[in-house]
Amino acid sequence: MISDNCWWTVDDASRYLQVSKDTIYRWIEKKNMPAKRVGKKWLFKKEEIDIWIDASDKEGAR
Repeated sequence: MISDNCWWTVDDASRYLQVSKDTIYRWIEKKNMPAKRVGKKWLFKKEEIDIWIDASDKEGAR
């Protein structure tokens, strides 16, 4: 189990959200998914992903 308090990789985020890594990269580029670029890697925080998902759900309900 990946820890909620550490930085997640694209693999971790894709497993958590049950989408492909390509989808994660597309969301970073097109939908402003919260991510930090460190060198060549993208890193994520679980709480930022959860907030982003909740905000996306609310926008879709409008």
